[in-house]
Amino acid sequence: MKATLDRHKMTRRDLLARSAAIGGAFVIGAGFVAGPTAAWALEVEYIKPDTMAALIQMARDIYPHDHVADQFYAAAVKGYDNADQAQMIEAGIAALNAAAAGKGYAGYLATGWERDRVDILRAQEDSPFFQTIRGGLVTGLYNQKAVWPLFGYEGESYSKGGYIDRGFNDIDWI
Repeated sequence: MKATLDRHKMTRRDLLARSAAIGGAFVIGAGFVAGPTAAWALEVEYIKPDTMAALIQMARDIYPHDHVADQFYAAAVKGYDNADQAQMIEAGIAALNAAAAGKGYAGYLATGWERDRVDILRAQEDSPFFQTIRGGLVTGLYNQKAVWPLFGYEGESYSKGGYIDRGFNDIDWI
């Protein structure tokens, strides 16, 4: 079922006010989620923008990399914005929000401490929702060619003569 979205114009003032109201984590508007400090935005069609923002935060909490920008996490979870999975995503994020409310927070996205968000996720890790997201992130996040240089991966090597003569021992972060 398609989420009902108010397609009104958003002024610059509205954009800045919404960003300040949520502490600068994400800018959530009518049908989109945007990064507060980077030039990226993600349009959503079937799930609510605040649900997508919580899903991006969930992705970052499951596979935390401080040197990877939110736009890559957003790209990794964009595929869940479809008619087939919208109900599962909305229900899963609602469960995370309810768990966060049990800890005294206004929702999962408003949970300020990473440790508290991880505890909420650990309580949900056996759910089909969590397992679907976690499994999809393995390929959704790490198969993005733009992310590879951030981890020192230079891509496939067969066409360049293999790894033995080209970079076999040059990764310094292991």
